[in-house]
Amino acid sequence: MDIDAQLPSLEASIRSCSLTDEASLDAYRLQFLSRKGAIQELYGLLAQASPEEKKGLGKRINDLRALAEATYESAKEALSPKTLHQRKATEDLGLGVIPQPRGSLHPITLVMEEIKTAFFRMGFSVADGPELEDDFHNFTALNFPPEHPARDMQDTFFIHKSPDKPEEDLVLRTHTSPVQVRLMKATRPPIRSIMPGKVYRNESITYKSYCQFHQVEALYVDKGVSLAELKETLITFVQLLFGASVRYRIRPSFFPFTEPSLEMDIWWEKPGSEGRWMEILGAGMVDPNVFKAVDIDPEIYTGFALGLGVERLALRRYGIDDIRILYDNDLRFLEQFD
Repeated sequence: MDIDAQLPSLEASIRSCSLTDEASLDAYRLQFLSRKGAIQELYGLLAQASPEEKKGLGKRINDLRALAEATYESAKEALSPKTLHQRKATEDLGLGVIPQPRGSLHPITLVMEEIKTAFFRMGFSVADGPELEDDFHNFTALNFPPEHPARDMQDTFFIHKSPDKPEEDLVLRTHTSPVQVRLMKATRPPIRSIMPGKVYRNESITYKSYCQFHQVEALYVDKGVSLAELKETLITFVQLLFGASVRYRIRPSFFPFTEPSLEMDIWWEKPGSEGRWMEILGAGMVDPNVFKAVDIDPEIYTGFALGLGVERLALRRYGIDDIRILYDNDLRFLEQFD
């Protein structure tokens, strides 16, 4: 019986094996761990040992097998594709980083952030709402009468239109004003918030109009809010956005959800031209009917609302003459904003 003599020799062989590839790993497994391998042969010889010898020899064979299995598993893990990839990545650190193209903010995002920053400085928070709206939030609560042109299918994308029950209509929101309605229904005054987001209109796509665009609306509701506060807010906003020397004018207008209503223009100087007035926003005092629709008492509270289109400002800010290019995802255009 030569188990005692074989154990040190096998242990030395296991420890000295060079397992550098799949072929050497498989050869190792066959030599030591297979059913006909060297360790299994030791278990066969163990049956010939005396009862006194079996206990000590059996433990030594088990320890040897554990060593062989641990060596095999460690080498197998080291040769796995994941480990090899990680090792190669570590070894290649000195080779330098492969240049990757860097992304940039879209011009719409850049202008949107400027607008939001200006309102943040004036103490406004941000509110959000769904882009799929019902008739109440998109039209009725905002004092749009049933015959208003904005309800016509030529202006609105209807997801569901009921001929008999308009209150069941579902539309892609045509403005972010429904967020104001939801905010006033969920929050008691005072309210001072802006509503940035994407809106949709069923319009022909041309160089100056698109079927979707972005708006930022603002709402301020409290006791004693006045038209003078609205004008001061508008003036502060355009000065924050365009500088203290900006030329502006405020003129009367009409919107179903505000009374009185007004629009604001700024003087836009364009190289090579004489310049012109450009409308940038509409605003007004919240109509009492809107307050009634959201259960706010117009005898106690007043407020103002305003809204502006982000794309229009982006076109002017960056000298773009075709709104469609903002949505074409042309890298030659977008890389200019890196």
